[in-house]
Amino acid sequence: MRIDKFEDVIAWQKAKELTIMIYRVFADSKDFSFRDQIQRAAVSVVNNIAEGFERRTNNEFKHFLYMAKGSCGEVRSMLYISKELNKIPMIVFLNYLHWLRKHQKLLQA
Repeated sequence: MRIDKFEDVIAWQKAKELTIMIYRVFADSKDFSFRDQIQRAAVSVVNNIAEGFERRTNNEFKHFLYMAKGSCGEVRSMLYISKELNKIPMIVFLNYLHWLRKHQKLLQA
């Protein structure tokens, strides 16, 4: 099956879910710099997948998938920090961590 638009890429769909999840859980955070950084990292995941797909070459798409994977690691790292600082409940941390580990595999080029 040929994929003609990035919106059909499963990794992009999952990354979009991640971005929405991150925006929702940190929406009321008063730590603006932390909130903005984790939100930017999540947006970077979804945008790198879209940008790489639109480049229309396999090598460039792979490159952008690696960048998206790096941003996914940044989100995961910030979730650990947010857990340690009690910015999110433990159950939220565990659910998001599990979700990230499961779906980050889609970014293996």
